[in-house]
Amino acid sequence: MAGSNGKQKTARDMILSLGLIMIAAWVLYLFIPHEDRAPDVKRVDYRVELLTARRAASYPVAAPEGLPDTWKATSVRFKGDDFDAWHLGFQDPDGEYVAIEQSTQRRSQFIDEASQGSTETEVTERIDGRTWTRYTGGRYDALVLEDTKGSTTVVAGTGGFGRLSTMVGALKLA
Repeated sequence: MAGSNGKQKTARDMILSLGLIMIAAWVLYLFIPHEDRAPDVKRVDYRVELLTARRAASYPVAAPEGLPDTWKATSVRFKGDDFDAWHLGFQDPDGEYVAIEQSTQRRSQFIDEASQGSTETEVTERIDGRTWTRYTGGRYDALVLEDTKGSTTVVAGTGGFGRLSTMVGALKLA
């Protein structure tokens, strides 16, 4: 009988130990903070880079004017040694991404890269007297400015054509 009593104690001790471990895990879970929302994206000031790009680029550089403060600039860069490449990224009020991309790189290759693989549609939009062609099907939707010589302008992102058109309507080329 002594052997069976030892086995019962061992099983009971294992169950008690498991219970204590579960209680300790539950307490730790309660006191560790949990973030259920996306991290807040930092706003960047792009004025210096914009002035630099407008002085150095061989084309009129695009940037928005008059967008509400709910649009947050999140990334900016100008690479003069890389096809005069201009990039200005924004987070729209709904948390979607919208970017302005310009370059002197070969048009088809640049559109493919800037729109993340989107393809041209037959749909065009007239915004502020300029014609923009819709691209869709890739990671981003995009609007591409037509009739530009020497450079390509693409407004692309996850925000859909409504948000892209809002950005295009705010663009000033200088």
